[in-house]
Amino acid sequence: MNKPGISLAAIFWIGLPGMLLAQVGPTQLSLQDAQAMALKNHPQILASQANYLRANQVVTETRSAYYPTLNGDITGSQANQDARIGAGFLTDSRLFNRAGYGVTLSQLITDSGRTPNLVASSRLQAQASRQDYQATRFDVVLGVDQAYYDVLLAQSLVTVARQTIATRQTVVNQVSELFKNQLKSQVDLSFAQVNLSDAQLMLIRAQDSLQSSFANLAQALGTQQSVTYQLVDQPASPEPPSEPEQLIAQAFRNRPELASLRLQREADEKFARAERDLKLPTVSLTGVAGGLPWIEPGNANPHIPGEYEGAALNVQIPVFNGHLFSARRQAAEYQLTAADQHVRDLQDRIARDVRTAWAHARTAYQAIGVTAQLVQQANLALDLAQGRYNLGLASIVELTQAQLSQTQAQVENVNAKYEYQDAYAALQYTLGLLH
Repeated sequence: MNKPGISLAAIFWIGLPGMLLAQVGPTQLSLQDAQAMALKNHPQILASQANYLRANQVVTETRSAYYPTLNGDITGSQANQDARIGAGFLTDSRLFNRAGYGVTLSQLITDSGRTPNLVASSRLQAQASRQDYQATRFDVVLGVDQAYYDVLLAQSLVTVARQTIATRQTVVNQVSELFKNQLKSQVDLSFAQVNLSDAQLMLIRAQDSLQSSFANLAQALGTQQSVTYQLVDQPASPEPPSEPEQLIAQAFRNRPELASLRLQREADEKFARAERDLKLPTVSLTGVAGGLPWIEPGNANPHIPGEYEGAALNVQIPVFNGHLFSARRQAAEYQLTAADQHVRDLQDRIARDVRTAWAHARTAYQAIGVTAQLVQQANLALDLAQGRYNLGLASIVELTQAQLSQTQAQVENVNAKYEYQDAYAALQYTLGLLH
């Protein structure tokens, strides 16, 4: 008798998680949370971070020339007795059966400043890579902002479409009743139904745009899963400055791409100095020590000691190498000249981008107020047209035209609002202020 009760309880507990999930709904996502998610997961940022960390290791590689090199050797040889080396070497040392061990120590004393310049160049390149990493973060954040506002825009358009359908459905119902009572013609009803169908088509397109916007947002967040989030609407951005000139100087100070090119230019300058130092002398020290624990009796000079050691100081002075060093120096100087022009070119493009983004932001900001007035006027015109139509003083064409004007005004107002949010984010990006 208790089994049915147990089965019902089991069914209840099995279905409870699904009921709770249905009540929870879409996950809420703010713009700040979206930016943090993208900065943590986006593959472009992870790749740029890996390049930056790699550049730091190149600094360690270059700096290793400052330190001594110590190698250990264990050697065993077998040879025919009393033989001598006859080709390939200047030495004619006697070969003999032996086993030995030893160490070799090499230390650079000076290469006339080449290594310090190479180390400085690699450090500047690592700093430039760090700025590239920051620039990638800015790119990703801008992409998140744009995708986020696109979703908000699409959601607002869906809301406008649904409100339009509700309003036009009311008119269709009204005209349908009047037509049944022979107070309005079939033409009136057809115009109202066409207007309603147009609103339904608008909703279908808005919903399709919303799904596409969510897909773009997922890509901007660095994920392959398209999740429908409940986005938090953002407060209105402040009005942009009245003049763009002061913004250009700010962009020159803050843009990480420009900082990266400047650092790369300094790195090229250090590398050019290092290439010029190739023609200068290099001084190095080499030391060896070891032992011969086993020598076959009768196969070598009995006076050979069981240990050995030695040291040498070497000064290498380049004399001629087929113009190799001069060509390398000239190539490095050409590379430095190109780096100067790259910096100049980027400054020109940044100045253009700031002026363009500022102008677009100013225009979008002004459009918000204009479209808000347009909505008020369209609402008033629709109320008047509806009243005139109810009194029989206006045709259905006037009423439907007023409805179309109201919908267009609402769409323009929504577009203006989020277009300015997008334009302001782009302006902040050109100034190097995105975080």
